[in-house]
Amino acid sequence: VQLVESGGGLVQAGGSLRLSCVASGSTLDDYAFGWFRQAPGKEREGISCIGTYDNITYYGDSVKGRFTIGRDNAKNTVWLQMNSLRTEDTGIYFCAAQEWPPTPTGWSTPALYDYWGQGTQVTVSS
Repeated sequence: VQLVESGGGLVQAGGSLRLSCVASGSTLDDYAFGWFRQAPGKEREGISCIGTYDNITYYGDSVKGRFTIGRDNAKNTVWLQMNSLRTEDTGIYFCAAQEWPPTPTGWSTPALYDYWGQGTQVTVSS
C-alpha cells in the first residue's frame, strides 16, 4: 500500500485545514487508517484512526471535538478535517495504514502500522 498525504499548509489559530491521504496498491476496505502528528523534538502522536468495515473512529484527547476523520473507499481516500486549530497542532502529519481492526488502546501506537506516507507539514500561527 502506498500513501500520499496532501493539504497541509500555514494557517492562523482558529482556522481550518483538511488533510487528504490517497492510497493505492490494494483494496482499501481491508485497512484501518490512522493519522499521526510529529512536532519538533517530540514523539509521533496518534491523532485519529478509522477502522475497516465498521468505520469505528478514535481520537486523541487533544483533538476531540475539533478534528474529524473519514474515508471514501470509492476514491481511495482518507481525510482529516481539522477545525479550531491551535498553535500546538503544528507538526508533520502522517497517514498510516494497517490490516487489523483498531482497538481503544492500540490504535495510537505507531509501531502497529505497516504503511506510512511521507507526511505533510501543518503550521498554525498565533
